[in-house]
Amino acid sequence: MVPRVTLPPLGGLVVFQPLKRRYCAECRRGPLPLLALEEGAPRCLDCADLGHLVFLPSGDTALTRRAREESSLSAVVVRFDRRKNRYERQGVLIEEVALARAEQRCLADAEARRRRRVRDARRRAAQDALFARAFAAEILRLFPGCPAERALAVAAHASERGSGRVGRSAAGRALAQDAVTAAVVASVRHLDTPYDRLLMSGVPRQEARRRIAAAVETVLRGWSGAGLGSAG
Repeated sequence: MVPRVTLPPLGGLVVFQPLKRRYCAECRRGPLPLLALEEGAPRCLDCADLGHLVFLPSGDTALTRRAREESSLSAVVVRFDRRKNRYERQGVLIEEVALARAEQRCLADAEARRRRRVRDARRRAAQDALFARAFAAEILRLFPGCPAERALAVAAHASERGSGRVGRSAAGRALAQDAVTAAVVASVRHLDTPYDRLLMSGVPRQEARRRIAAAVETVLRGWSGAGLGSAG
């Protein structure tokens, strides 16, 4: 028998997925994968005049909502959970043509979202390219001897979206001198000194920075024409 437990408010017709073998009280067919109750007696979907409906499993909230909107007749499908001692939704029965219309609406929305994502990605890419050029220009203002292609590479690396690097910080976005200089120093440290090899050989980071500080200073002085103090 279907467990005698109060159903939560489901709105509309309810169809059950029985836990035990059940047979239609009218046509005697069974066991039934789904059944409706009429005056406490099980009915197959055909006898309950629901046989023309198709099952849409739970999971896609937007599709379910739209399918029910499109369908003139629908029923909520539930199954009893013994462990939780309650009925839980499994999906809905709706008209096949309603499901097709709902799927088309969802596909149209998905395509609209895809196009919006593409537009947003292009807009962000344009913004990022513009900012990287501004960052590179500030590098060249502070370090006029820095090769232009190197300034562009430093700017692109420092300002990469989602990287968490100095170019994405508030100071970096404001093109603050300290932030721009920090990006240049980091590039020099990794590309123009043995800093990475020192780290790989087990030298502690601060000690490695101390060892290569003079080399960093030499490069920066060559690019700027003036010493910048301790740059390591």
